[in-house]
Amino acid sequence: MEKTGKALDGSAFDEKTVSRYKASNDLEMLITRNNSYVQFIVISFPDFPMMKLRASFPDKNNAVIFSSLEYLAGSTHGWSEYTLELAGETVLSFDDDNKAVLETLKIEKIRISEGRIHRYDSRITGNEALTALRNRRERVISTVEWMRANENVSEKQSLKAFEKYWKPVLFPEIVLFNKRPSGWKLEDDIFEFSDDIRWNKGYTMRTFPEELHNIRNSGTMLRDWEEALSWIYMEYMWETITETFTKNIIFTKIK
Repeated sequence: MEKTGKALDGSAFDEKTVSRYKASNDLEMLITRNNSYVQFIVISFPDFPMMKLRASFPDKNNAVIFSSLEYLAGSTHGWSEYTLELAGETVLSFDDDNKAVLETLKIEKIRISEGRIHRYDSRITGNEALTALRNRRERVISTVEWMRANENVSEKQSLKAFEKYWKPVLFPEIVLFNKRPSGWKLEDDIFEFSDDIRWNKGYTMRTFPEELHNIRNSGTMLRDWEEALSWIYMEYMWETITETFTKNIIFTKIK
């Protein structure tokens, strides 16, 4: 992996699990230790296996700093992984009964600091991967902002339900005829070929904000969907994810 052009040997990620905790909502917390014996807190989510949150080990005042979100997910086209810098600080306290309490937390996403992409037989690393991942994140955010503006869609849904609802809306040209939205095609619509798909530019203009027109008509939105569906889903569900931390969480040690 590379970080802004500087090669890393990967030793920072060679960690051992020291102990494992679990909350009543199945949220899992690991205490890990790297080769330099520095300990970290890693939190994972049962409904979002593609992501983990990383934080510092509590200091003498039990303060912890959440530093990053680590994303890793694959598709039929390959896989992508990145580290997204976070800003967030709270308190994590342990007691003698093998309990740990994480106090309320507000997390702010900053930017992707490193990552890599494996697409078919190609491996993209370094600045090229960083640029591609940051550009994709901007497109994902723009798409999700439009999605979330749709008041008819329930926010709390599984990845499967998310895909089932949104794929015909985003890409009626590639789904079965009976699954296409009503009125997706009008008599005067103009079509444009891109990546062997005949995109309905009229539907694009009627349905999407201007900043998404070229992204959809060029097939870029479809590539994002095919290669990073779980990323889009994670971004869409971010408010639900962060709601988890709006109250204290009690973890019980299981290992």
